[in-house]
Amino acid sequence: MIDTSSFQGKTAKFYTLGCKLNFSETSTFARMLREMGVREAKKDEAADICLINTCSVTEVADHKCRQAINRMARQNPDAFIVVTGCYAQLESERVANIPGVNLVLGSNEKADLIQYLSDAWNKFDGQEQQGTFHSVKTKDIVKFQPSCSRGNRTRYFLKVQDGCNYFCTYCTIPYARGFSRNPDIASLVTQAEQAAAEGGKEIVLTGVNIGDFGRTTGESFLDLVKALDQVEGIERFRISSLEPDLIDDKLIEYCAQSRAFMPHFHIPLQSGSNEVLKLMHRRYDTALFAHKINLIKTITPDAFIGVDVMVGCRGEEPQYFEDCYNFISSLPITQLHVFPYSERPGTSALSIPYVVDDKEKKRRARQLLQLSDEMTHKFYAKHIGHEAEVLFEKAVRGKAMHGFTKNYIRVELSPTQVQEAYDNQIMRVRLGDFNFDKSALKVELL
Repeated sequence: MIDTSSFQGKTAKFYTLGCKLNFSETSTFARMLREMGVREAKKDEAADICLINTCSVTEVADHKCRQAINRMARQNPDAFIVVTGCYAQLESERVANIPGVNLVLGSNEKADLIQYLSDAWNKFDGQEQQGTFHSVKTKDIVKFQPSCSRGNRTRYFLKVQDGCNYFCTYCTIPYARGFSRNPDIASLVTQAEQAAAEGGKEIVLTGVNIGDFGRTTGESFLDLVKALDQVEGIERFRISSLEPDLIDDKLIEYCAQSRAFMPHFHIPLQSGSNEVLKLMHRRYDTALFAHKINLIKTITPDAFIGVDVMVGCRGEEPQYFEDCYNFISSLPITQLHVFPYSERPGTSALSIPYVVDDKEKKRRARQLLQLSDEMTHKFYAKHIGHEAEVLFEKAVRGKAMHGFTKNYIRVELSPTQVQEAYDNQIMRVRLGDFNFDKSALKVELL
């Protein structure tokens, strides 16, 4: 039993780096602290408790984590600082040695974050001391922390799975998150129903490798999709990311005729070269990937398809990059998420001899980003003049209001038409021309 009396009236600040899954988890921690009597500190107010949820997907992410921790400690000199997340799991002792850090929790321990915080808080005297860390080896990460973001977003982010069994040669995430695991469908339906009761209209399913859902419970991801599709009050579900080899053709077919699952897919490709995919230890080839993309577009022609691509990984010789570029160009993809390869300590990719220099990585990234812009512009342009339903998001007073169509086209409503009542409402619009920076289509209400 946690004694919450010492937390009454205290303030907290939160900082999240990385993926949607991290944001979902941070939101859950914030809610737990609110229930204990802790309020979120105002912008310029020093906090009593600071929580940083970290990422370690790249070397740059590691650097940003250290910067965020140091900044929090500097701006809140008397605060009790807790660090969790992937970087905290992989570098627990190093993080604990950062001045100002009091408590570091790995991926297994963060499921009991409130208990660890309570125990340490009651011993905290406000004086700077050596931080303590709690973490276990990858094989011992077994706990699942339920998470569903609430409060400051139009969308809810529902964590349906954690961990990964794939161990791609370039990636540290399985070491940071542990093996694949998930809760049962019934508990996730309950969380979705709670989001609906709070007024939520859209839920994004998040996880590390969510297509692997069911490994713990013997259920399937398609079973989960069908169950969530029946939750009353939630008008839209989106799937954050699905590995190509785990996208069942039946899932594509079901989403095409479902009540609430949107025509929007995000699929990591990583490389369009079969040779590079083999070096990465990915579990598919370009033929399988192309089949999934083409099937989606055949069944749902207006679907938005986002794709992750890594450039400059070890072994990506010039011809392999050209193969990748040509392969992507041949597919009806909507948008690319392009990121340069980052060397991660302990990964088997370091044994691959061919190295791409940073200048060439940037050149390849620019080339793919240009292709992405062309693809997205083409996709948006073909919808100009069409009617659509948009879920609008809260706007800053006097500014344009934005939202997304079912197939994830970003739209912009003129400030002169904006009303606060439109926030979190689904409204019918006519899609007009591009806005000034071509990041959205202007709309008129119908």
